[in-house]
Amino acid sequence: MAVLRWTFWTAFWLLVVAFFHYTLPQVDIVRITDTYEKRVDPGENSIFWAQADVGTDGTLANRDVFFIQTRRAKGDVMVYRNEDTGWGWPPYFKFDTSNLQAEASDLRSTESDPRYVAIKHYGWRNEFLTTFPNAISVRPVSGPDAAKGIPWTNIIILTLFVAIIWAIWVRWRRFRRSRLDPTMEAIEDDLAERGRTVRGWFGSSKPRG
Repeated sequence: MAVLRWTFWTAFWLLVVAFFHYTLPQVDIVRITDTYEKRVDPGENSIFWAQADVGTDGTLANRDVFFIQTRRAKGDVMVYRNEDTGWGWPPYFKFDTSNLQAEASDLRSTESDPRYVAIKHYGWRNEFLTTFPNAISVRPVSGPDAAKGIPWTNIIILTLFVAIIWAIWVRWRRFRRSRLDPTMEAIEDDLAERGRTVRGWFGSSKPRG
């Protein structure tokens, strides 16, 4: 029973960590090498795509999606998609996809004359599942070692989450101590008393020689 309980809670907290890691914003310092638009047809990985631009027909099976190609200072490639989130999830309320694409195009640079930018995004890059992080904003920075800034949004959300979990846990412990534990003890005592009564009954019903 203990193994099942630990397995359940381990899987639960891994899902919680994965949820926050995917949803909360992150910042990458990169150099934009190209921007383009591509027709995509979300299939089994549709959960990792956002939606069509707000105001357009979102019922189509496929749609055009903006992409931003980049390179990090160490040379590895990272590709971002650029989609509206609108009023959906995650609640970034992003409606400026076209403007962001124009900004990213204007910040393109070459290896011989690099210009580094900070791209705020959420999501994961997975080549096997063909998923891309969604760019939220882009801003020029001084260089590849520029500070990413303090992630206040992440700090506030995670602090609130921990506070809520702590409050629930404390109230659960109080409820268990005041209500469940006495009830369980009473049930155990009642079962023990019944057991003694049954054993006494069987003992008294034995034939005496």
